[in-house]
Amino acid sequence: AYNIHVNGVLHCRVRYSQLLGLHEQLRKEYGANVVPAFPPKKIFTLTPAEVEQRREQLEKYMQAVRQDPTLGGSETFNSFLRKAQQETQQIPTEEVVLEVLLSNGQKVKVTILTSDQTEDVLEAVASKLDLPDDLVGYFSLFLVRETKEGAFSFMRKLQEFELPYVSVTSLHSPEFRIILRKSYWDSSYDDDVMEHRVGLNLLYAQTVSDIEHGWILVNKEQHRQLKSLQEKVSKKEFIRLAQTLKYYGYLKFDPCITDFPEKGCHVVVSAGNNELNFQVRLPSEQIKEGSFKVTRMRCWRVTSSVPMNSSPSGSSPGKSEVKLELAFEYLMSKDRLQWVTITSPQAIMLSICLQSMVDELMVKKSGGSIRKMFRRRVNGALRRSDSQQAVKSPPLLDSPDASREPMAKLSSKLTSVSLRGISHSSSANDVGTNDFHGNYAFEGIGDEDL
Repeated sequence: AYNIHVNGVLHCRVRYSQLLGLHEQLRKEYGANVVPAFPPKKIFTLTPAEVEQRREQLEKYMQAVRQDPTLGGSETFNSFLRKAQQETQQIPTEEVVLEVLLSNGQKVKVTILTSDQTEDVLEAVASKLDLPDDLVGYFSLFLVRETKEGAFSFMRKLQEFELPYVSVTSLHSPEFRIILRKSYWDSSYDDDVMEHRVGLNLLYAQTVSDIEHGWILVNKEQHRQLKSLQEKVSKKEFIRLAQTLKYYGYLKFDPCITDFPEKGCHVVVSAGNNELNFQVRLPSEQIKEGSFKVTRMRCWRVTSSVPMNSSPSGSSPGKSEVKLELAFEYLMSKDRLQWVTITSPQAIMLSICLQSMVDELMVKKSGGSIRKMFRRRVNGALRRSDSQQAVKSPPLLDSPDASREPMAKLSSKLTSVSLRGISHSSSANDVGTNDFHGNYAFEGIGDEDL
């Protein structure tokens, strides 16, 4: 059996024959010319070297399928991964109560099936809260780790190929929780959400929480004004004032390491306002702050490396030894591109944030709106509206624009290749475009942006 990991944590275990079955089903549905080539069967027992070669081929195959907007978003592929996840974790289908947190620590208990996918659980939470259908698309479920101080460290946004109940219980630790949070970046969408009482309450709770945890910067005078609005229960005015504050709507990540402006610097990264904000502590202990605009990132990639002596899959799942890096190529000046690397267990979450910012920019550019992000039930089954397909923050290896040739993808597992090796490069072609996630918002950049 082969292990499939998501964000460095075991998702499922599958056999070659199961993957071959998936391949044949995809070929039947989408045609042989769409589906990538599958590693061939062998008549004789495989040698250890051949087993490793097949593992690499299967990994490339799974990533190629995931990268294809049609195949990667297909119910066939996603339901295969969900079923495999449930079988691997040996959790039978039954009714359970799942606890989902709101930003203010309030618990929403929903009765679901262990086999319910992310979309179903989100619907159940929205229904319990009386959140109207046309606002559900503004929110997402996130897997978080609760710290001792009661703050949350964001692991990842739950995807459509997983079962939230299974994902959280298979981590075997009460510190892992599921939280409901807004999933858009542009604060002008707050107006849509605030139109409805429940949307307003959710947004207010999240804003209060972000201020309390120091994610939003507040000076004494602003703090006094906010306190006064809180006492009057003027929620809209409270949010309006918060929108003017630094880091409003940003997602703050755990302290990690970067090679910018020099190797080994400690950094706190925040994502929001179409940028990654760096608060860097230089070796001289001096603190410097700077921002990298998503429109000036030409491409990015996430790499994971596993130490060759890493412990077997029986080890603690939450304390994975996988080292994750996010690197992006940035237009520093008119003719100078430079690689910037962040080494963080949250690298995949960072990448998904970048991707969703790009998606949102592209939708705005095309005159679209996330107001259209509603769900339709067809014969009792949940179906996304076509307009949402372009907007949703994509799963791990999605292409940002289905109509475009995918230039580059998110996660390639490289056991020995270091990104430092390509830091002098100004061309993605030096490494092979399949390792990269191309940024289509970058194409619109002109000299005046510099």
